[in-house]
Amino acid sequence: MSQHTRQGTTPQTTPSGGASAPERVDAPDGRRLGLTLGMLVLPMYVALGAPSVALPAIGRALAVPFGATAWILAAWSLTSALAMPVAGRLLVRWSPFQVLVAGVVTLAAGSVLAGAGPTLSVVIVGRLIGGAGAGATVIAVFAAATALPGRQRIRALGIIAAASATASGCGTLLGGAVTAWLGWRAVLAIPVLALLLLPAALPSRRALKRSGSGERNGSTGRLDIVGAAVLSVLAGSLITLLQAHSVGLPAPVTLVVAAAGALAAVGLWWRVRSTPDGFVPRRVVASRGFLAAGLIGGTVFAGYYGVLFRAPSLIEQATGGGPLEAGVLLVPAAACSVLAGRLVGTLTDRFTGWQVSAGLAALTVVGVLVVAIFTGPVPVVVGTALTVCGFAGAQAVLVSLAPDLVAADDRDTAQGLLNFMNALGGGIGPAAVAGLSGIVPGPVALAVLAALPLAGLVLSLTRRPTADRRPEPDATRGSPR
Repeated sequence: MSQHTRQGTTPQTTPSGGASAPERVDAPDGRRLGLTLGMLVLPMYVALGAPSVALPAIGRALAVPFGATAWILAAWSLTSALAMPVAGRLLVRWSPFQVLVAGVVTLAAGSVLAGAGPTLSVVIVGRLIGGAGAGATVIAVFAAATALPGRQRIRALGIIAAASATASGCGTLLGGAVTAWLGWRAVLAIPVLALLLLPAALPSRRALKRSGSGERNGSTGRLDIVGAAVLSVLAGSLITLLQAHSVGLPAPVTLVVAAAGALAAVGLWWRVRSTPDGFVPRRVVASRGFLAAGLIGGTVFAGYYGVLFRAPSLIEQATGGGPLEAGVLLVPAAACSVLAGRLVGTLTDRFTGWQVSAGLAALTVVGVLVVAIFTGPVPVVVGTALTVCGFAGAQAVLVSLAPDLVAADDRDTAQGLLNFMNALGGGIGPAAVAGLSGIVPGPVALAVLAALPLAGLVLSLTRRPTADRRPEPDATRGSPR
């Protein structure tokens, strides 16, 4: 995305933020593919916000404490994040279309189980399965979009980002309406709609078979199970610890989880150093700017989902209405994602990806602080709208930037790891706000949350333009796993 690109690069390796390279004549239309893929991600992003308004009804129906229902949200975020790097590695062997189909089927199966679950444990298992399918689907969608050249890539990603932000922002409205009219089980089953939308991708099947990883070396190396396991334990421990207070986790269990997370962190560090071509390849995480891009995305996602978690209840308190009224008031904020998705392409023509991401992180910081400091429904809606713009724009910019930071054969792996960090940030935001709200007042919890996108802003400002350049296509690397 840099404006300082090298001369003589191929169309596939020219960052989209600088002088655009000639695009292939036979390249798919970015707008058409973006609309198709954006429609497919709608149900899974609705599934992030819609269940939050149904949690009280679920607690009453299943006779469990309200705090325990928080795992319904955490389970989805956790497995969605963990499935993303796994799906990125599967793209070595499978096409994006095959991963998309597998993800949507898994998503639908898990959502059916969650909606029909007779106990909270079964519901959570269903959400774990559905979240894994959602993560795989998202990676397949981004793999197809990032395979597009130059301008078409950012156009498709902008549409997908706008669709995802609109869906997640309107989730509370849809969740409140469905809960009132059809019951909480129907809310948990909403992602099944993705299965009905899957035939819409058939006309774009040829484009979905294109790979974003450049030429493959034919390797069918084994999946690094140990690397995947330690990363999973680390992410799971982090989410669990943040929610320990809000769900009443006993102190001994909390200590065990903390110890497991610490061991997993050490194990991951050791695995990356000892297995360069493992589940988390050293050459990918060591690429200049890659970890920064993931951390920036994760902090912006944390700010957005933290605000989205609190906004409905704050509006209900201010107006005295219910979840349906809160959802209606949040619709204008969700609509801002469309504007952000359309503007991101224009901004990346004039500025580097790091500069655009800095502005988006700044919007998120301001949005979180507005919700934290001011009272009343209007400031909450305005603050939420700012975080929506940050979320939608950052998703498009950073996902488009990732392929320009790594070698061509590592694109899918990089996308999986980048989206893992983004989704993990999306889980950390609500967990941190929920955990802190039991210790400090809610506004203070949100103010503390603002420190995360602020860190992302600092990271964006410290990136150098040369970090936008990708390693040479023939750079030494191991076989993808």
